[in-house]
Amino acid sequence: MLKLGEIQKLKIAREVSFGVYLTDGGEEEVLLPKKQVPEGAGVGDEVEVFLYRDSEDRKVATCTRPKLLLHEVGRLAVADVTKIGAFLEWGLERQLFLPFKEQTARVAKGDEILAAVYLDKSERLCATMNVYPYLESRSPYHTGDQVKGTVYETSDNFGTFVAVDDIYSGLIPKKELVRDLPIGSAVEARVTSVRQDGKLNLSIREKSWLQIGTDAERILQRLEAGGGVIPFSDKADPALIRSEMGMSKNEFKRAAGHLLKEGKIRILEDRIEAVE
Repeated sequence: MLKLGEIQKLKIAREVSFGVYLTDGGEEEVLLPKKQVPEGAGVGDEVEVFLYRDSEDRKVATCTRPKLLLHEVGRLAVADVTKIGAFLEWGLERQLFLPFKEQTARVAKGDEILAAVYLDKSERLCATMNVYPYLESRSPYHTGDQVKGTVYETSDNFGTFVAVDDIYSGLIPKKELVRDLPIGSAVEARVTSVRQDGKLNLSIREKSWLQIGTDAERILQRLEAGGGVIPFSDKADPALIRSEMGMSKNEFKRAAGHLLKEGKIRILEDRIEAVE
């Protein structure tokens, strides 16, 4: 079977003036254009090729390996954006189509995005930014490891989804988010746990005993910017604290308590004040 999107070895069945036709032994043949035919290759020889569809929707072979094969995930540059979607550079003469419905965030010419290759209903190779189904769930990482990745999706319910090493499936749960991470952002995170299915739970916060110092410094900076006053206390609504301070209510209370013990702040019912 002639498989689109994959590298396979096919035999030269016959030669024509504009190239050679390849076969896997069945009735179907695919053209390898003349400029792609390896020097000295003839009928009966095997050629390693990649199959895709040309501008007229015909299967065609090439000896050029694209940057991504079917179901692979990687970074591709946006070559153009049109009324029907975007086109990505992937190393072949015909660019890879990224439909609008497969964009998790709008892209612009020149952007480098994380994408996967899939076959659409018409059996054409296309790109998608929804890479979740194509990420691997068994990574080499363990709890406590530091990792790098790319944000590919955000969810109000679950948090921020990250492709670790642009290969493995990871999630920063909503409670661990201390700042907005737009789609496409590069992040460094710590593995907080490895789920039974192998997917990674991540945090962009430091370990709690280190994070107290970071959070305390943030409170001091906010006090300085506010003329020595934060107009709410550690009893404020958790949503307000997260919105204003980028930390959970418990983290805010721990850091404020640390500063209180050091004599650097006063905690009142409705505000926090710096101690001169």
